[in-house]
Amino acid sequence: MSNQVFQQNLDDKKCPRPGGPFLIQMLFKEPVPMPGKEKMTAVMEQHIDSVECFCHNEKTAGFMALEHIAEFKDGKAPVQLMVMGCNRFEGKGFDAFLMSQMWDCHEDRERIFRECRYQVVATDMLTAALPALERANLDMDFLDALAELYPTCEAFYFQNCGKLFLAEDVRSHQIEGTDRFIRFGVNARFFNIQGTEDMLVDTVGMSTLFLPNLQYHFHGMDPNWVINHAYNVTSYILEHDNSIEDEEMVDGIVDGAMSREVQWKCQYEDA
Repeated sequence: MSNQVFQQNLDDKKCPRPGGPFLIQMLFKEPVPMPGKEKMTAVMEQHIDSVECFCHNEKTAGFMALEHIAEFKDGKAPVQLMVMGCNRFEGKGFDAFLMSQMWDCHEDRERIFRECRYQVVATDMLTAALPALERANLDMDFLDALAELYPTCEAFYFQNCGKLFLAEDVRSHQIEGTDRFIRFGVNARFFNIQGTEDMLVDTVGMSTLFLPNLQYHFHGMDPNWVINHAYNVTSYILEHDNSIEDEEMVDGIVDGAMSREVQWKCQYEDA
């Protein structure tokens, strides 16, 4: 784990806003063309069921997911999935702090940012109006379609949570259901608190679905246990529409050193 020291910036306004678009950056060594309209439509329908392409050119391809309807006060409409044309990737904004938490691509991250000079950005639109589980599954179906449409993609970066994956890890995953979003859309970060024996694990990415992120303060425990617990709890929250009440006790970690089960009290706070 990194020994770098970071100072939290409480005035940082760059964090993804709750319910904001789910942003995917696909990174490439060489420029890639926009796949043809018919091919894109066929692959999208294979993964997302019924879609309609409403725009397609070198700069933008847009699809309506006809089975996923966003309802608003003044009407309703199918949500949209957008793919931008290939452009230069400068690697800006990936500072030491972000890179320190890219656990799924720790050994390859610097090589990826050095070798990949092009990107394709994809995003959803209007999906904040969908139920959390429906949106999570749709975004992951979209991801599977993108992985098939862009076989030369080297890596996927998920802006909402700061996770970086080798493209092959995305293409070859065997995850089903809710845990797909937890795997690719939620990051469990780990920090040692300087000057103390305390540690902190928190999650990033759940707010995209208007669901709470988690934060654990602890000491004298294996942080890997806590990280696994965080992923299990986020999966439960998504699957059960955040049914954990304030002040409720959450079980799940067996502390082998202390021969006891550790419970956590749930306390909701505005971040």
